[in-house]
Order: sequence, then structure tokens, then C-alpha cells
Amino acid sequence: MITRFLLQKMDRRGGIFLAILLGLAVLVPLSNLLLPASSPFHVPTSTMSLWGKYLCYALLAVSLDLVWGYCGILSLGHGAFFALGGYAMGMYLMRQIGSRGVYGNPILPDFMVFLNWQELPWYWYGFSSFPFAMLMVLAVPGLLAFVFGWFAFRSRVTGVYLSIITQALTYALLLAFFRNDMGFGGNNGLTDFKDILGFNIQAQATRAALFSLTCVMLAVGFLIARGIVVSKLGKVVIAIRDAESRTRFLGYRVDRFKLFVFTVSACMAGVAGALYVPQVGIINPSEFAPANSIETVIWVAVGGRGTLVGAALGAVVVNWAKTVFTSGFMAPYWLFALGGLFVVVTLFLPKGILGTAEALWARRRKPDQTPAAEPAPAE
Repeated sequence: MITRFLLQKMDRRGGIFLAILLGLAVLVPLSNLLLPASSPFHVPTSTMSLWGKYLCYALLAVSLDLVWGYCGILSLGHGAFFALGGYAMGMYLMRQIGSRGVYGNPILPDFMVFLNWQELPWYWYGFSSFPFAMLMVLAVPGLLAFVFGWFAFRSRVTGVYLSIITQALTYALLLAFFRNDMGFGGNNGLTDFKDILGFNIQAQATRAALFSLTCVMLAVGFLIARGIVVSKLGKVVIAIRDAESRTRFLGYRVDRFKLFVFTVSACMAGVAGALYVPQVGIINPSEFAPANSIETVIWVAVGGRGTLVGAALGAVVVNWAKTVFTSGFMAPYWLFALGGLFVVVTLFLPKGILGTAEALWARRRKPDQTPAAEPAPAE
């Protein structure tokens, strides 16, 4: 029933997006595993992992677009939810190392042995179980978003004040996770992962499976966000974005709607972080940096706020450009280019790349409606 509802409400843009994701999930791993390296259609493992990282960022951008583009909540701390999901996955991967670590301790990760820890902290218990770790991927970011949103939205904190508070939240977590006594690896973070679910994490087939899973989860995240947006709940959320006071006057509990959407968005960001870690091979406190959350806002703005597909497109395009520019002599100037891109998009492309492209296409397809000249009166 839910699938039928989503398909009935799916627009052409969303259908094309899902078809592309399905094609990528199937064709890219097949070209990596089956085609020889000499083939022009072979996708190297490094390239596949790089694009897998882009798709993780795309899921993060979709989660932010859900709260910013449709609910009007400009969160400058979504990177915190992404990082928390990544740490939950990283803790599971660290527990899988066991005695294969540098120090050979079957219980404690290497960084704990190095710091002379005598026993595993209580909050690491359970992370040897994959289902428990996946539950924490959703629960930790979701619970933080729920508690934060409960106080913020009930206090009617909005606008720039809410944005500043979300940025302060992620900065506080950055400082906390940098501490060695927190038990999360300090500034080095968690790394040197060996396997996932018993499979070598560096194996070509494992990398291909992770890429396909990322495509699938991006599609699922898009469908969840799309389902919320086109439902009756979504209509109320959009009304809150456009006129919060008027929506509250009509009798809606605005804080509850905002809290629900904010929590769902945080869970999606956590899943993106969990998919990111095994493909990149490390998670450290730098993922909490406020600059990362601000970059996510730029991805959404560049792609097209309030479109979902545009947010994913913006994440992929901007990060691809970052990879290209930072690999050469332009590396020191990337942040200036990124800031300039944001200014240009804000001033000249307020609908983003996707919104502007669709507007131009619609204008091109629109028939000429100039009224024809009236015939001259007969003499």
C-alpha cells in the first residue's frame, strides 16, 4: 500500500532519479567485478569507492533538504548526526578486529591499549553485534535530535537563533570527541578496520557490495523523504515553513511536526555516516567540524532547495568539483571558489541547478501565447 502510494505520487524527476540509482547499483559493481582492467568500461575500485562517498553525501544532503527545504529549519549541525552514525559503525568495525590489532588484545582496540585502558567502557558493550550497531546508527542521532528539538521547538526558537544553536551543538561534540578520555580514539579517531560481517573490508567484492548498498539506501532515504513531503503531514510541514504563526493559529501543534521531521532527518544522516565509514576507512572528530555542516547547506542550495533530487545532485557535483580542484594547484583556493559558488547561486540561481534547469526547460516547451493580431475591419 505504501509503495503504491509513493509510486502514484512520484513525479518524473523522482522516477528518473530512482532509475539512475538502480542502474548505478547494478552496472557499476558489474563493470568493476566482471570487466577486465583494460576495458574502457571498467570502473576501478578506487573510483567506485569515491563515488560511493559522494552518494553518502547525497543522502546527507537529502536529509538536510527535508528539514530546510520543506520545513524551513536551517540546521548548521547536520554534520553531527552524520558523524554520530559514522562513529556507531566505526565502533562495530573496531570490535571486529579482535586480536588482529597491533597489540593483539582480543577485547580492547589498539588506541585503548596504547592509552593504558584496563577494561572496555560500558558504552562499547554490544557493538560486537551488527544488529545492535545498526540500531545505534539510528538511535543515537535520532535521540540527540529528539532531545535537542524538544527543547528548541517547544521554546519556539527559530531562524538564525536556531541555526546558531545547531552549530554550537556540533562544535561542542567536536571538542568532546577530541578528548582521549572519551574513549573514541581522540583526534586520530577510529581506523584500521579489517572486515565487516566477516568479509574483508578491502576486498573488491565487498567494496562493490557497499557501493550497491549505498545506492539502495539513498533510494530508500529519498522515498521516505518524498513520502513525507507528498502526504498530509507534508502539507502541514510546508505550511509551517511558509507561515508558522498562521499554522499554529489554525490549531496545529507546530513543535510536534517540526520535531518529527527533524528526528527523521537526523536518522537519515546517521545512516549516511554509517555507509561512509567502511568506504573511507576512518572516522575522526573532524567530521563534527562546523565547516562540514555549512558545506552541506551549500550542496543543497547549489542543487536546489526543496527538490530532494536537487540536493543529491548538488552534493555529487560540488564534491566532484572539490576532488578535481583540490588535486592540483587550485587546492589552496578551493574554499574561496566554494564561497563564490554559494554567492553566485544565491544571487542568480535561487532555485539551484535543478530548479533553474527545469524552469528553462518549461519555458522552452511552453507554446507561444502571444495573441495574434486582429484582422483589419472590412471596408
